[in-house]
Parts: sequence; C-alpha cells; structure tokens
Amino acid sequence: MGFEVRRAVPEDAAGIAAVWAAAVPYLVKTAKGIEAELRVRGSSRAQLVAVDGGRVVGSGSAYLPDPADVAPRVRFSVQVPPIERGRGVGSDLTTAAIEAAVEAGARSLLVVVADDEQSKAFAEHRGFAIGREMSHSRAELAEVPAPAEVPSGLRLVDFGELTPQQVYDATTAVAGGDPSGLSHVPPYDEWVAGGWSNPDLRRDLSVALLDGSAVVSFVATTADPERKVIWSNLTGTVPAYRGRGLAKVVKSHALNRSHAAGFEAAYTGNDANNLPMLAVNAWLGYRVVGSAWTAEKTL
Repeated sequence: MGFEVRRAVPEDAAGIAAVWAAAVPYLVKTAKGIEAELRVRGSSRAQLVAVDGGRVVGSGSAYLPDPADVAPRVRFSVQVPPIERGRGVGSDLTTAAIEAAVEAGARSLLVVVADDEQSKAFAEHRGFAIGREMSHSRAELAEVPAPAEVPSGLRLVDFGELTPQQVYDATTAVAGGDPSGLSHVPPYDEWVAGGWSNPDLRRDLSVALLDGSAVVSFVATTADPERKVIWSNLTGTVPAYRGRGLAKVVKSHALNRSHAAGFEAAYTGNDANNLPMLAVNAWLGYRVVGSAWTAEKTL
C-alpha cells in the first residue's frame, strides 16, 4: 500500500493545498488558509490525510453534527490527485471519514463525487445513491457587467464594516436553504476562528446589504492572490428578502471590486437546479466549466 491515513495537523497544510489544487483546481484553498483551519480547536470537523513517506497524497474531512441533532446527515469529502488514484488512497480515506461520521452519530451520509463514471461507480459500489447535479462555473472579471443598483432603503457595505456576529447570523439564516445540503455552519466560536479569521477570506471583497443593522443579503469571497482567482464561498439572501434581486446586487459589486483589486477570474459552485442563482451567474458572465454530483447513503 505504501501510505497511511491519519488525522491532519497544521504541518500538513502545504501538502493538503497541493492535493486540492490538483484534484479541485477551481476552489480557493491556500496553504495559509488550510493551516488556519487546522489550528482551530473544535468538534465539528474531522480532518484526515493520507501520507506516503511524509508526502500528502490525499485528504478528507467529515463535517460532524451537533450531539443534540436528531438523525443527523453528515457531509464528508475526499480529494485525491489524479496521479495518486488507483492504489486505494480514496478508498481508505473514505472508510476513515465514514468511521468518524458514524462515531459522531450520523444517520445518513452526503458526499460530492466527480462527474465521471469511475467516480460515480466508486460511490455506488459503497451503497451511495447519486442525487443532485452540481455545476462549477468561471467568469472573467474583466468582462463582468457594471454593479447593479443598490435598492432604496438598503445600504451596501463590505465585511470590514461588519461584526462577525452580523455575518454569522445571516449565514445561519441562509444555509438551510441550500438545495444541495452542502452548506455547513459550525458553532460560532469555531466559525470565527476558522472562517471569519481565515486568511483566505477577503473581507474587503465580501459584500453585504444592510437593512438597519441586519445583513439581509451577502457574498463571502475567498481569494488566492498568487493565482489571481477568487471563489464565491457563499452567496445568500435571508428568506424574508428573497425575490428582490439582492443576490445580483451583492455579487456584482463583489466581482467588480475583485477586478479592481487585481484579480482575473472568479469561480463559483451551484446546485444545477438552483435556477435563480444560475440566472444571476449567467448575467455576470459565468460559464460552466465542470460538474459534480451529490451522493447520499442512509445508515
């Protein structure tokens, strides 16, 4: 076999970043950002690596539920670079991630698999049913249209003008509306340490609309200056304000600010049936560059 699977430590960050870059290149996952996540002390995520001779050859994680959750569905992920596939790395990481999820009380499992027959067969062989299609899209920032007008009565700000509690409250309000089921919000203190304080988050490029002091729509932007790319980590509008085009406002302002800051391309991911968000992305100039599928298993 030649490799071992173990819990990840901060010193694995550069290796994990290289795995992500090879396996899922459209995401923004820098070594500094991953190291910050690994230094967070919390109970909502089990992070794993496969290591061969000190070299990280795969990574995985399980987003663990609150012990009080009833019949929790646990999301996990596994990433293996193409060059390392075919020797059991993905299989062993999957086994370890599932064991961590089951130990935490999972009643069902959710994972994303690549849009190819081998990946789907890998999941189906382990009892997973293929579910929803996910799309990954790219926009050239130089071609993004001018920002949409801010509606009367609302105020546009960046995250630098907000408290973490304001953003967290909005995040928890919108995460449950993600049709893919992939949005995961850890407890507040853990979210502040691993998300709000993560060096990959660009608060100046993350934009929100305020009604009074409440965030009603927002987009969180992570960025990789070396590659000159950004990723819209989460775009959402709280339920009472939906249907007013607010996602178009925040995302168009965020992308224009990112272009002005010297970034060249933007990536995003969506449930392929989330038609309102897909319409916003099409207006912004996003074009689909890849797909993936959710897969679920009841325990």
